Amino acid sequence: MAQQLNPVLIGRGLFIKGVINMDEKKIVFSGIQPSGTPTIGNYIGAMRNFVALQQGYECYFCIVDLHAITVRKDPAELRSNIKSLFALLIAIGLDPERCTLYVQSHVPAHAELCWILDCYAYMGELSRMIQFKEKSKGQENVSVGLFNYPVLQVADILLYQTDLVPIGEDQRQHVEITRDIAIRFNNLYSPTFKVPDMLIPKVGARIMSINDPSKKMSKSSDDTNSYITLLDKPSEIASKFKKAVTDSENEIRFDPENKPGVSNLLSIYAVMSGKTIEQAQKDFTDCPGYGPFKQRVADAVISVLEPIQQRYDALVADRDLIDGLMAKGASKAAYAASKTLSKVKRKIGFVPLGR
Repeated sequence: MAQQLNPVLIGRGLFIKGVINMDEKKIVFSGIQPSGTPTIGNYIGAMRNFVALQQGYECYFCIVDLHAITVRKDPAELRSNIKSLFALLIAIGLDPERCTLYVQSHVPAHAELCWILDCYAYMGELSRMIQFKEKSKGQENVSVGLFNYPVLQVADILLYQTDLVPIGEDQRQHVEITRDIAIRFNNLYSPTFKVPDMLIPKVGARIMSINDPSKKMSKSSDDTNSYITLLDKPSEIASKFKKAVTDSENEIRFDPENKPGVSNLLSIYAVMSGKTIEQAQKDFTDCPGYGPFKQRVADAVISVLEPIQQRYDALVADRDLIDGLMAKGASKAAYAASKTLSKVKRKIGFVPLGR
């Protein structure tokens, strides 16, 4: 059963209410791919929610570099992306004292539990995974890792006795297979894993490409003008919004079906200024045209990203600090993971050292 977030905007933050029991914090796990600088779409859709979640949950946020190598990566670029993402997650507001932020390959228990759970997963259920079908389509050679990555995701989640996994609607299948494998294992050996639920935002803006509002904003696009990254300079942000697609009218209103470009920009403005869509529309009642409208959207984005970028620059300049925080996060995650892994090994009959 999926639980839904009931988000209430307070300023530019997001406070989650309605699913938190303060007497016993539930455990949340989420993995983030180190595939380059995130876009404002990633920030609005997921990352800003992480900051709110750490206030009321025991959170594990994992940079999933093991998942990243299912597609060939340049080693130097991957290393750079991992360190950059780690610093950026702290810069947006993740607090290593309030949550466990770590790199997946720093905790070997992920790979070890993945192999064990491989022996309880079925070829048929893995072959039905939608993302595998999409990524393998037209490929002459498909790696075992690409086929098997859902089991690694299962291990990621179950290692921490996760209660809730924050996802979008398109990721339901990953939590469903996690639940299936957890129940299968529990039925064989007695309760071992918590069976996690999905945590789905009840309300959330889906940010589209600013030059093609029929497509989701994505940094994989060949056109860099179609997306805004969290590290774009203010001048780049203003320039990109200046070129953003609108329509031939001159009316600023939220109408996704008839005015997708304008509606997308209104969504961005509303989130970045901490307002509802209705409040955002009122801000532009007397706006003289799309030019000033685009500039004000750019200004709202810049006002949020500039402080993030300043914190990020300070963090990446202190290499020892980042290395220390990575080590601390890995140690916290490894301790929690070891308890689950030891239990699993005992259940399936492995012999511990010294006994």
